[in-house]
Amino acid sequence: MKPLKPSMREKKRYLLVEGKINDIEKAILEGIGVLGMSKTSLGWIKSDKKSVIISVNRESVDSVRASFAIWPKEIKVKNVSGTLKGLKKK
Repeated sequence: MKPLKPSMREKKRYLLVEGKINDIEKAILEGIGVLGMSKTSLGWIKSDKKSVIISVNRESVDSVRASFAIWPKEIKVKNVSGTLKGLKKK
């Protein structure tokens, strides 16, 4: 099987989010629904006590941030980056 061209790959963005894992998942599900959540291709990278690093599709970053904004509990997006190394620098 041939590897994908770089232009055909899915472009990801990494978000550093303050909040609980359950709240993050519920906020996205309530905000954009099941179909929208599948389009985001949500991935869990790393979780600490206070913060979580998630990966989402590049086109769905705005909708994920909007779903965090309308969630009643506080979920903050601290940083967005195209690479994990860039996310950890800031």
